[in-house]
Amino acid sequence: MTGPILHRDNPEAEPLVGNIKVTRDDWLNVAMDALVSDGVEHVKVMNLAERMGVSRSSFYWYFKSRQDLLDALLDRWQATNTAAMVAQAEAPAETITQAVLNVYRCVVNPELFDTALDFAVRDWARRSGKVRRMLDQSDTRRLAAFTAMFARYGCTETEAEARARALYYMQIGYDLAQLGEPMETRLALVPHYLLVFTGVPGQPHEIEDFAAYARAHSQGDRA
Repeated sequence: MTGPILHRDNPEAEPLVGNIKVTRDDWLNVAMDALVSDGVEHVKVMNLAERMGVSRSSFYWYFKSRQDLLDALLDRWQATNTAAMVAQAEAPAETITQAVLNVYRCVVNPELFDTALDFAVRDWARRSGKVRRMLDQSDTRRLAAFTAMFARYGCTETEAEARARALYYMQIGYDLAQLGEPMETRLALVPHYLLVFTGVPGQPHEIEDFAAYARAHSQGDRA
């Protein structure tokens, strides 16, 4: 058996060695890894215990059942991806183009929005009515935040909804395509995307600030 693959939320934490004891976050983190890499059917107590090199008995200190763990994974997804996207849409901005660039921060900063996790939940929703309902509610929340964002900058109700849908569904599809597009290629297109989504050109300083943020927070060529 290989060594435990635990990874704490706090990277400063001491590594677990010897007679290890795992935390609730350890179980959640490894379950998240399994969900993203292998799908929900592989999120099983025995599988996770083997990956960590521990007895499965400690699982029941933190969770009542496998379903309790799955519910915790969904709660974490809602508290990260959906909450971050809504917060970015609601962030203060002087212009609509700046507001859209605030939303784009979710695309380039994996600490704000975990694209792989969103894909995993969408795949899970194909096999679970409960998860499908939660995903629908999440999409509705995100779209409502985008619509309100456009409305704040003078769009009519219908226009705001149309622009919100174009922005949101384009981004979901763009990420799903997994183009492997270099960061600089995508950044070069940002001014044109802003014009398409908002109808007005972005200010040069807004675009430059976003490009600096993207380069500082992205991982590799993820854009």
